[in-house]
Parts: sequence; C-alpha cells; structure tokens
Amino acid sequence: MEYRRILVTGGCGFIGSNFVRYMLSRHPELEIWNLDALTYAGNLENLKDLEGDPRHHFVRGDITDRATVEQVMGQGIDAVVNFAAESHVDRSIHDSTPFIRTNVLGTQVLLDAARKHGVRRFIQISTDEVYGSLGPTGYFTEETPLAPNSPYSASKAAADLLVRAYHHTFGFPAIITRCSNNYGPYQFPEKLIPLFIANALNDQPLPLYGDGLQVRDWIHVLDHCHAIDLVLQRGLPGEVYNVGGRCEKTNLEVTRTILQLLGKPESLIRFVEDRPGHDRRYAIDCSKIERELGWRPQVPFEEGLRETIRWYQEHQDWVDRVRSGEYRRYYELQYRDRLARASTEMPGSQPH
Repeated sequence: MEYRRILVTGGCGFIGSNFVRYMLSRHPELEIWNLDALTYAGNLENLKDLEGDPRHHFVRGDITDRATVEQVMGQGIDAVVNFAAESHVDRSIHDSTPFIRTNVLGTQVLLDAARKHGVRRFIQISTDEVYGSLGPTGYFTEETPLAPNSPYSASKAAADLLVRAYHHTFGFPAIITRCSNNYGPYQFPEKLIPLFIANALNDQPLPLYGDGLQVRDWIHVLDHCHAIDLVLQRGLPGEVYNVGGRCEKTNLEVTRTILQLLGKPESLIRFVEDRPGHDRRYAIDCSKIERELGWRPQVPFEEGLRETIRWYQEHQDWVDRVRSGEYRRYYELQYRDRLARASTEMPGSQPH
C-alpha cells in the first residue's frame, strides 16, 4: 500500500464501515482516520470490533466544518476516500437542503483542505444515479452524460463536477467512482434489501413501489470495497471508473427472492404508490475497471443475499436499535399513507 494514512469520511455508514474494516484487514501497515458526523445512518457500533485498534482513529465531525476537516488533514493524510453523503432518494424528495449542504458544500470543503495539505489521492465515491434512467436496453458508461433525476442524484452530480473541475483547474489528483446498488451487512434499514429483510422477519408488509419492475444492478459491498482499493492504488487521476455487479434484477425479483430464502409468503408484498420521478432502469458497464485494473465482482447475488439475510438474523438487536427513534418516525412518514391505501387491495395484488 503506497498510502500510509487515509482519511475515510462517512466511515461509520454502511459502505464506509465495510471499507474501513476491509482495508485494515488487508493492509497491516495502514492507518485510517475516520471522520463521521454520526447522523441517522452513521453508527459507530458498525465498527465495534475495531475498538482498541491503534490503526483506527475516529473523529466525530461534519465534512462541512472547515476547522475539523483542517485538523484531521493536518495529521499527515496521504489519501482521502469520500463516502460522506446524504444518500436516500426519498429523504431528498422530502427536503433537499441537507443533501446540498453535505454532498456539495462538504465535498468542496474536503477538496480545498486536501489541496492545501498536499493530499496525493482523492477518491470521490459517487453513484450510477447521476446518469439518470435507462430504457430497456443499453448501459451506463463513463462517457454517459450526467442527467440526474432526483435531488439526491443532482447533489451527487454537482459534487462530481466539482471534483472534475479541481482536477482540470489545479491538476488535483482526484478520481471518481460510480457504483450500482450495494447490499450487505450494516446497511441502514431504509434501503430496499435490509428494509424488506427486517420487515419479513417480523411478518410485516413489504411496501414495494409502483409495479415493482424497476431494474437495478446489484453488487455486494465487499466487491465494491475491493474496487475502491484498486482505484486507490492504481487508478489514474482525472478518470472515472464505473463499478457494477453485472447483476440486473427487478425490485420485484429481489423481493420474491428475499421471501423465498426466508420461507415467507408473497402475501406480505404490498404494492404502494410509486415515488415521484422514480428511475426505471440502471445498468452499469464496468468493463473499464475490469480491463484497466483487473477487477471483477466475486460474490454471486443469491449467495451474497443469503449471507446478508443470515447477518440480519444474527444481529436482530442491531436492527432493533437502528430502527428506533428517528428512523421509526421517518418510516411512518414515508410509508404510513401508502400502506393505508394499499390495505384496501388484496394482499400481493398488483395495481392496475
């Protein structure tokens, strides 16, 4: 590992915590500074197994706080991996303000501090959602024009453009990665897979948007972590790397697979009113990172999903703690009215 001290922002979130653990397990000489504001989706408990590890330094702070960011950058940071973001589309529809603040302003604060302190590599973790929506055929490539359709994806696209501009204007050594839908352990239970696993385990309804035929490309979080590791070590500054699982599935397919693996009836499915501007299909062409960096997804979807279900079954106490408080209030705000309307239909029936 060329870099000895890495700043990981958002390292207590789902992908960030998996990345911190992944990197420390594979690079014994590495030190990680983990900057996280511990908002609703950031949970220090996600890294409980690293307590006492002298290579992991946790700092509670917001990436929009210049003083805190400057202080951490002053620790001799070689590289930055920026996971910190507001990331849930539904929340951005309710209120886009925190998305603009964290995803755009926060990225700018990080870029300025990283330039000032001579950081040698900056990885911006982005999303395939910045490309917009695909028809029934075709794939997103790194040259696909940005066409975000939600406040969340618009904020991520804006951050990507800032990163691109800093590379072009200042020669700043930045790289952007854009990944498809992640799944795996420690994912906050508002995203489809952990939400539906948690609900099904408790025989609660699974609220599926629209007709459930939206298509997403799924990748296990550890495959994503491996890709970022390779980009950090061998990626070229100024480049974009798409990271996908080559695993397109409709939301309905994923839902049915979860129920099948849990031995639960499909009558738990509730087709609810679709969310505004819901993109129909995402699909990633990841041939560039495969060709140039030798990366390949390794975890087959059903195997990874089975392991993910087992993790949630074995960590029900974690789920219960996460689902209390603010999350419960949000869940009711987001789904209460839709579920009430859906309850007038036959269980599992599809709206016409």
